[in-house]
Amino acid sequence: MTHSGAHVYDPDRPAGSLHLRAARVLEGNWTGTSTVPSHGLYPHQWSWDSAFIAIGLRHLSPLRAQTELETLLGAQWGDGRIPHIVFNPSVPLDAYFPSPDFWRSSTAGRAAGAPRTVQTSGIVQPPVHALAAWLVHQADPGLSRSRSFLSRMYPRLAAWHRYLLHRRDLGGGGLASVVHPWEQGMDNSPCWDAPLSRVTPAAPRSFRRADLDHGSAEDRPTDLDYGRYVRLATDYRDGGYADGAGEFAVEDPAFNALLIASEHALAAIAQELGAAGTARHARAERLTAALVERLWDPAEGMFFCRDVYGGDARDGGENGALGSERRSAKSSAHESERRSAKSSAHSSERRSRQSGAHASEQRSRTGALIPERSVAGLLPLILPALPRDIAATLVRTAGGPHFGLGGVARLAPSYDLTGHAFDPHRYWRGPAWFNTNWLLERGLRLHGEHGRAEELRAALLETADSSGFAEYVDPYTGEACGALGFSWTAALTLDLLHEPAGADQADLTDRADLTDLANRADQSTQVVSHPGRRAFDNVHGTPPHASHASHTPHTPHSSFETGAKGGDRG
Repeated sequence: MTHSGAHVYDPDRPAGSLHLRAARVLEGNWTGTSTVPSHGLYPHQWSWDSAFIAIGLRHLSPLRAQTELETLLGAQWGDGRIPHIVFNPSVPLDAYFPSPDFWRSSTAGRAAGAPRTVQTSGIVQPPVHALAAWLVHQADPGLSRSRSFLSRMYPRLAAWHRYLLHRRDLGGGGLASVVHPWEQGMDNSPCWDAPLSRVTPAAPRSFRRADLDHGSAEDRPTDLDYGRYVRLATDYRDGGYADGAGEFAVEDPAFNALLIASEHALAAIAQELGAAGTARHARAERLTAALVERLWDPAEGMFFCRDVYGGDARDGGENGALGSERRSAKSSAHESERRSAKSSAHSSERRSRQSGAHASEQRSRTGALIPERSVAGLLPLILPALPRDIAATLVRTAGGPHFGLGGVARLAPSYDLTGHAFDPHRYWRGPAWFNTNWLLERGLRLHGEHGRAEELRAALLETADSSGFAEYVDPYTGEACGALGFSWTAALTLDLLHEPAGADQADLTDRADLTDLANRADQSTQVVSHPGRRAFDNVHGTPPHASHASHTPHTPHSSFETGAKGGDRG
């Protein structure tokens, strides 16, 4: 209590504790209804950021974690998609690009059911949301039930998954495709270089990059890549956000692994609500099999992205399977360079063949695997039904020369340490990110690699501490890059602090009994404290659990067609 009578959050921990500093980051980035990734570079609400943020917030305030997800899903479109940005109307248009006037969601997205009362982008991000909702529920089941949290979230999450599984199965193999690099979340990955080479970039003077006002140009995507991002988004918008008509469609292993993990979580949510979850578990296992069939390369020991419109029946065997017989005769580094050159030449030749109105008819739905090693290819480790031999191989690959986890690298890099495009500081082309390493830590623990998981957990906590909760870091040194005080870094730090060392994660979605390191101001204990959480809610102006239930509107299950709530992001 300050002299003025205002409450402050002051758990019974040292003033400079990692837990308290992480909580302060989340408090500083809270807007009243959601949490921005960082006020300078990212001043709006981002989709998968909010899911990771909610996972951490549940340890401070399950109520605020629920609100985070409710705000995001309040901007869901009628076709089920959850947009990757929900814009705050109080932020000036020139503070971020692409801004609401670029996406024009309420007009260009009308046929797809975009909400009228809130402005959003028209693309999506990885589907972590059902997993986040289940973990948030488990943090305080009593609060969740009193607010009908899961019963309100379930139909929205189910519609989201239907959209991905039906509208985005562009390759016809059962997996969801991303139609823009921003959708996969690893925006600037070298995995997108070959598919993007088909895209004519937007004119440099047709847009202004606000990201360079807050970050070094050497760490950000190039102007050429950004021009291609803008062109893809413009064409998607001008086509009414209809799926399948663009030049870019990629099946990504991380995106689909998160969809599968969230499908398992939806099964748990269905069971909590009194329905059978067997059909969803079965669907998740079928998707896992499809992931292995389409994206697993046993010779390389990891998963690869598939360029849905790349390759054709003639070259599918060599380019699509990554030419495992050819690789055995040559060094990995030399082969990587040769494949890259071949891919570029092939893309150029194919673009000339496919120009004109009938290009889409000539595309092969089989596609080709993209010969770039990304951390995305390790993240299926989070899947409980992943075959045991594949899980063991992924663990070896993560610790091998390409990712160096537990060896030369402090954290797993976003891209192959030996790759031709590796850069330890440039956005998603080499730096290590906290969310991908957090997922790896869960995956290692899930598959019984507790020692490796604990080493990674310790490295994550140490790096979050030393880097000031950086957006991303140099994978070798842990040097901070990008924005500081980044929300998902702080949130996932909290989750790791609450995770008992050596905890058994045989059930990916079962972590209800986590250790609470600093939620009580009145006593020193490591037991989850609901009163302590209530104090945090009161401190920051959120009504207590009991009284909040009566003030929270119940969103009807049929509200997907209405655009639902969520206009005020102030």
